[in-house]
Amino acid sequence: MLQCSVPNWHAKEAYKIEHGSRVMSQKWSPESWKTKPVCQLPNYPDKDALAATEKRLAEMPPLVFAGEARALRAQLADVAAGKAFLLQGGDCAESFAEFSADTIRDTFRVILQMSAALTYGAAMPIVKVGRIAGQFAKPRSADTETQDGVELPSYRGDIVNSIGFDEASRIPDPKRMEMAYNQSASALNLLRAFAGGGYADLHNVHRWNLGFVENSAEAERYRTMADRISEAINFMEACGITPETAPQLRQTEFFTSHEALLLPYEQALTRVDSTTGNWYATSAHMLWIGDRTRQPDGAHVEFLRGVGNPIGIKCGPTMEPDDLIKLMDTLNPEDDPGRLTLICRFGADDVSKHLPGLIRTVKREGRQVIWSCDPMHGNTVKTDTGFKTRPFERVLKEVENFFAVHRAEGTHPGGVHFEMTGQDVTECIGGAQAISADDLSSRYHTHCDPRLNASQALELAFLIAENIAKERDKSRAVA
Repeated sequence: MLQCSVPNWHAKEAYKIEHGSRVMSQKWSPESWKTKPVCQLPNYPDKDALAATEKRLAEMPPLVFAGEARALRAQLADVAAGKAFLLQGGDCAESFAEFSADTIRDTFRVILQMSAALTYGAAMPIVKVGRIAGQFAKPRSADTETQDGVELPSYRGDIVNSIGFDEASRIPDPKRMEMAYNQSASALNLLRAFAGGGYADLHNVHRWNLGFVENSAEAERYRTMADRISEAINFMEACGITPETAPQLRQTEFFTSHEALLLPYEQALTRVDSTTGNWYATSAHMLWIGDRTRQPDGAHVEFLRGVGNPIGIKCGPTMEPDDLIKLMDTLNPEDDPGRLTLICRFGADDVSKHLPGLIRTVKREGRQVIWSCDPMHGNTVKTDTGFKTRPFERVLKEVENFFAVHRAEGTHPGGVHFEMTGQDVTECIGGAQAISADDLSSRYHTHCDPRLNASQALELAFLIAENIAKERDKSRAVA
């Protein structure tokens, strides 16, 4: 397991006893994370260049605004209360080379399709959050990798170094943070135009289908659903409910998220909100802590405890209930609904082994959280030919088991967190397209982990909608 390094200037946490409780006396600042043990950060050889880059980024406009983050937090509070569902998906690791308007549009289009399927099938509002416009950094299981006897620093995402396997490509370059900022700004500009400029108009529900999905079973199912949505819209317009009187018909709210891994970048983009005086990370609306960086006394937890954004915590098989409560105490001491999303990633066969204990502990403590399922990371395998892949039936099985556990525990399965792309890739085997291990090499484009393509993502959406409908019917029967 990768060990955390402790900076020379690491200072122990100071606590004081006040009114019978232990209260952290150390004040928070955007750079207080530097006093904590830190994992998964690159070692920049040019410290002066790093400092200069951080200074320039700190002077740049925010990518997102505090009011937008608060709006997302309010919607997530509805998810925590069982009144909505969180759909969070996008690229495993964004890249500079594959950046284009078409790529952004197609990913956004698939999320719109999935949202339509979920809204229609589950009769519930869907909160749409993309893994986009900032998902550039990736944690690694080792600091180095070896190919043909040559050992080089690991690729940590385009925001840090290059995927090319040579010494120059793998040197961490702080200027890449500015490249990531500029690409994120461009992506956000396009996403805002798509979300508010008419592309998300429900009258276009038939046009959201991607060409390579047209002949699939999911496409036919989607067309049938789209016909019914169009009929419903026609009925509403006959009653006087039009896009002019109901803007929700022609626009949508779309938020961005990424793993808060590269702390120098996150710190540089942290701002004080002029209306509340609170700190917000302005690199994305929502940030999450990965399974490798969620140490309760670590730097990543320290940074995120002080910003007002909604926060996610990846919960893997090593997450102990007591550690989860410590994290919740640190990151959400006031137990505000919508603040914390617990993103569970156990593997299809281990959901029933690990999830019930976490649910029961959170229920016992009376905490308000969102339970979200990441069915991707626990189901990664490597083929004989060396490709990492994810069997799609394992992805579906983890989602099914996630819902089954929540039904048994009487809690709300509030979301799904997955890696996907609108491109016609062959990275996850199975699904209606019957992608085999032999097909992987034909269109395997990911910079890191395998992603669902549009057909597989839509199939997943229909499965989730069916499970949410079961939850709704169960609740009505009990009532």
